[in-house]
Amino acid sequence: MEYTVKSGSPEKQRIGCVVAAVYAPRTLSAAAKTLDKASGGLISNLIRRGELEGDLGGTLLLHNVENTLCDRVLLVGCGKEKEVDTRAFRKINSAMASTLKSSGTTEVASFLTEIPVKRRGLSWKIQQSIEAIDETLYSFNQLKSEQKAPRRPLRKFVFSVSGRGQLAEGEEAVRRGMAISTGIKLTKDLANLPGNICTPDYLAKQAMTMQKQFPRTKVGVLDEKDIESLGMGAFMSVTRGSRQAGKLITIEYKGGDKKQNPVVLVGKGVTFDSGGISLKPGAAMDEMKYDMCGAAGVLGAVSACAELQLPANVVGIIPTVENMPDGMASKPGDIVTSMSGQTIEILNTDAEGRLILCDALTYAEKFNPDVVIDIATLTGACVVALGAHPAGLMGNHKPLIHDLLKAGKNSGDRCWELPLWDDYQEQLDSNFADMANIGGKGAGTITAACFLSRFAKKYHWAHLDIAGVAWSSGKEKGATGRPVSLLVQYILQRIADNRN
Repeated sequence: MEYTVKSGSPEKQRIGCVVAAVYAPRTLSAAAKTLDKASGGLISNLIRRGELEGDLGGTLLLHNVENTLCDRVLLVGCGKEKEVDTRAFRKINSAMASTLKSSGTTEVASFLTEIPVKRRGLSWKIQQSIEAIDETLYSFNQLKSEQKAPRRPLRKFVFSVSGRGQLAEGEEAVRRGMAISTGIKLTKDLANLPGNICTPDYLAKQAMTMQKQFPRTKVGVLDEKDIESLGMGAFMSVTRGSRQAGKLITIEYKGGDKKQNPVVLVGKGVTFDSGGISLKPGAAMDEMKYDMCGAAGVLGAVSACAELQLPANVVGIIPTVENMPDGMASKPGDIVTSMSGQTIEILNTDAEGRLILCDALTYAEKFNPDVVIDIATLTGACVVALGAHPAGLMGNHKPLIHDLLKAGKNSGDRCWELPLWDDYQEQLDSNFADMANIGGKGAGTITAACFLSRFAKKYHWAHLDIAGVAWSSGKEKGATGRPVSLLVQYILQRIADNRN
């Protein structure tokens, strides 16, 4: 999709479709009023007759509107003008894209940028529009034998700006929105692939492809022999149960000053999680291909940073394995020694994500990080606690937590802080090792983070549990691409703060 910006009046746009807003109840936006005046009151007459109330997400497509240069006019309902927030604005753009997808229109001029969103400016609206449009138009059909392309696919969106003075700001917002959206698409494509294709080796090859694409990136891949030699006994306890060899992937993006300590992103990459010996129930087990969404999110976020050539240093660390019930697989009651030297009693082999992450968190120390953020589809308990709206957030550094919450609010990719109190640590007590890998039924999301916190004491650290937000189930099953937008927004904020 091509995105661009332009200033001009809606009735003078020589294009396939012009999009304008209608608010509830039956109130025309500035662009809609201009089109109405040009057409001799056509739009206001249709609105009066009840063709469109202006309710959020409603649409009305008009053809051959008199005294306009466009082929079509699409009116989109936005709800009450003073109540448009992030969620509503994205829904408005999604409704637009969904309606136009099958309309035969190939080029669109959107005047939805004039919609007032509280405390949000033009750049934010353009970036959010691009993400919402690409989300709506996304499909994953690479593995279908018959791939039916749209008869006349949408190929160009032009966003309206109020004057020439806003063109530079708008163009920068387009560049940022497209890079983030491309990172989200990469994340979704990787996550939607089945476990027999997207293996640890496949993820390593994808990282190497990024190295060829972006000159400022450097990729390293450690195999099981390297991993074992580093003393990563927790990592090895998971991967030795699979015939697919585990990998430890690092991807370094060096866009900042050489002396600048990096942001390190650690993504859980379990390409399929059977539960191991603690076998999962069969229902919906196919969705365990999504247990590598943290890894996919790290690749997507680093890709966006590299495409934008951000003045920042970012390191992605991806521990990636399969969790399978082979004869070599770990058994409940086994005790392993992590890279940090701490011993772990494995009471449940389905709590494997924290075992590969803990060694990756220790490995992160070698990069002398400014902050470390791990991203993982870690606990079903997070889905119970927070549902499918925010990611769970915990950490050991309040300013980092605050910045991530702010980034989530600004990007619309929200997270919510849960307590990481010492009170929960005793649930991990073991009679036979330094700790157990599970903490019982209560507060499962928090005790998982408590476990990880024991390996993150040498730096500022935050943990994002994305189990509830990384993919959708049911008829619309598929990866969401979260939290790429959140992570990139956090890095953009850091850059802005350093400049001020």
